[in-house]
Amino acid sequence: MTTPVVGIDIGGTKTAAALVDRGGQVVERREVPTPARSGPGAVLDAAARLATDLLGVAAGPVGVGTAGTVDPATGGIRYATDSLPGWTGTPVADALAARLGRPVLVTNDVNAAALGECWAGAGRERAHVLLVAVGTGLGGAVVRNGRVEAGARGAAGEVGHLPAPGAERLRCGCGRYGHLEAIASGSGLAAAYSIETGTRVTGRAVADRAAAGDRVAQRVVERAGTVLGATLAGLVALLDPEAVLVAGGAAGALLPAASVAYSAELPAGWAGVPLLPATLGADAVVVGAARLVMDIRDIERTNG
Repeated sequence: MTTPVVGIDIGGTKTAAALVDRGGQVVERREVPTPARSGPGAVLDAAARLATDLLGVAAGPVGVGTAGTVDPATGGIRYATDSLPGWTGTPVADALAARLGRPVLVTNDVNAAALGECWAGAGRERAHVLLVAVGTGLGGAVVRNGRVEAGARGAAGEVGHLPAPGAERLRCGCGRYGHLEAIASGSGLAAAYSIETGTRVTGRAVADRAAAGDRVAQRVVERAGTVLGATLAGLVALLDPEAVLVAGGAAGALLPAASVAYSAELPAGWAGVPLLPATLGADAVVVGAARLVMDIRDIERTNG
């Protein structure tokens, strides 16, 4: 069996590292809370410590999926939100390579999740996929011919900043109002519920209240899911994927209404394109980061 590689997931809440085999299976996994408030150096140190424990039986470079927009040329962070204070400008690839003594390849965490799902999850054996990650915020990734479409700035697929009906009073993570992320995300659910009730709770709590029969929460969740599903149907006509995958902690709450709206709005020419829940869960990013490394190794073997 080919020697496994290490994939790292750096997020605002937790950082994980895993040993991933050639079949996309996680052999061993480590996780710690991300020391986000302690600054980029502490975050990189935590990631390096996790990876170091696994490197003894791993081959080649290390793959990383991280929050923020990643410069595809340098592996540094072009832009990041306050979930990782000071992360913008961090040279993740170079800094981790110095700590680990190995080359490091870096991509955005949603891009990594899409690679993971297309390799070993719900997008398996599909070459063209749109993945949307619905968590505290809303991210997206486009996979074409089995590879992530990075775009000119490494930020292709950011569907969260599309205009969305019903979001006019809701503030997006980018600071503007009226975007898809502002309504169809955990933070969007929380904000909409607060506007209607005056009560501040988390997006997860809104989903839980909806499941328990809270009529206001149900209305908020259904509205968000409907907007998400209709938007995804329009994106299918633009991007022509083989499937649309929905991942993330808020996905389960939004999928019922999203699926109805998606089916209703999907143009006839794309009627066979399914809307599917992602299946790798918390492992998606580490698996996709490992895939990033294996893709490069395969190219090097072919060219070498």
